[in-house]
Amino acid sequence: MKSLRFLLLVVLISLSTVAFAQSEAQKSSVAPAPSDAQKSFDKLKALAGNWQASVTTDPPQKEMGDGAMGQVSLRVTSRGNALVHEMHEVGKPDDPTRYDHPVTMLYVDGDRLLLTHYCDAGNRPRMVARTSPDGKTVEFDFLDLAGGNQHGHMYHAVFTIIDANHHTEDWTYMMPGDKPMHAHMDLKRAQ
Repeated sequence: MKSLRFLLLVVLISLSTVAFAQSEAQKSSVAPAPSDAQKSFDKLKALAGNWQASVTTDPPQKEMGDGAMGQVSLRVTSRGNALVHEMHEVGKPDDPTRYDHPVTMLYVDGDRLLLTHYCDAGNRPRMVARTSPDGKTVEFDFLDLAGGNQHGHMYHAVFTIIDANHHTEDWTYMMPGDKPMHAHMDLKRAQ
């Protein structure tokens, strides 16, 4: 009889331990609500793919005249933790040693969405995001700069999502002497 009581006690303790462990696992599996930075990042990741861009600049640039065409690719990488944005000139070989081929990385850092632009000017400006109330516009403001500034640096960026196959990008480049040059890209998803 004593052995039966002892066995029953062991079974009850085992069951209560399993129930407690399951309860704790359920508590820890409830994910916190995503931050505004994460929500914005998720919207930008939905733009992954290849895009054709019509480019205009202000002031006008001879290489990027009104309606010049460019290509942009966006690729999610690092297990979903980064978005790679690459710009290419249409009709130019894919040779980043001779032609413009800037790369931008977008990623969440704590409660901020950051952008690091690896510029052809040889520097790396970082920008931090602000999101519009409707969530369709993500605006990046200058944070800091690594590398030289003798040729200027990228200063501001705005991504506006129109729909799954259309978005715009507005980039501001601060030329030497703090003279801004604006580039507007109207992007359509490549078929």
